Amino acid sequence: MSEGTMHQPAQRDRSDQQRAKRLRRVLVCTAAVPVMLIAAGCSSDSGSGDGAGKETAGLGATTSADATAAPTVQAAAYKKLPEPCAVLSKKTLTDLVPKGAKSGKEGTSSDVASRGSCSWTSLDNNGVKGSQFRWLNVSLLRFDSSQTQGEGDKLAAAYYAKQVQEAQSVTGAKNAKSAPVAGAGDEATAVRYDLKKKEGAFKQQTVVARVENVVVTIDYNGAGLAGEKAPSADTLTKAAEKAVKEAVAAVTSANGTGSGTGSGTGASPSSSPSPSKSASKGASASPSPSATKKS
Repeated sequence: MSEGTMHQPAQRDRSDQQRAKRLRRVLVCTAAVPVMLIAAGCSSDSGSGDGAGKETAGLGATTSADATAAPTVQAAAYKKLPEPCAVLSKKTLTDLVPKGAKSGKEGTSSDVASRGSCSWTSLDNNGVKGSQFRWLNVSLLRFDSSQTQGEGDKLAAAYYAKQVQEAQSVTGAKNAKSAPVAGAGDEATAVRYDLKKKEGAFKQQTVVARVENVVVTIDYNGAGLAGEKAPSADTLTKAAEKAVKEAVAAVTSANGTGSGTGSGTGASPSSSPSPSKSASKGASASPSPSATKKS
């Protein structure tokens, strides 16, 4: 028997073994297919029933309703403002602006229920001995609650913080000091500094207070002109703090009991107010050269 003939049985045996292995794999795979199909069929049936479909739809509807439900916003406590030129008593005006207690000039406002301002000017002219100048401004700003912007008192709190920060960062301010003020609404801060102007050296006081959804800002400055002695910063600050307390009380009184409860609903055009141009200008005004020449 030749060598090639001797190798043929061995090769056939290996071929037979390989075919047997392939056959076993085919059988195993074929047996697994029905199980997979049955599992897939059960899964499909469980999701296609009416009960399951209704349950899924119900969950989806609930989620959608929750997502579109409007949040409840607490109504603003105060619905109106007092007349700005009447928030301070005659005595207080006489103390702060002795020669201008009757000179109150109301700022222009397109919505007096939401914003207002009033300013007074006083010049005590002592001739060659110089003059004492005083300028006072009261600014009132009220915020309504809004579904889109939030609750009025929170909007007012943000504006209050901004007003205080602006007062603390005036360009050219010297000897700046800030301190909280007690007894003036929910929160109040007094900021004072010296400011050099062409008319002279001015002592500036800015007191910002918030009561519920209303922000009150008192700007008060004084100067000794033409050689007159400069006023005391402590005296001016105390006067400005007294004025802001009166203004806060006037806001509370104008809204009845001032208990902090509001009955209004929805938002008014003042739901995101910003100071009117006239009010803003008045709050940062400085005396004009002509004002210092009045007799």
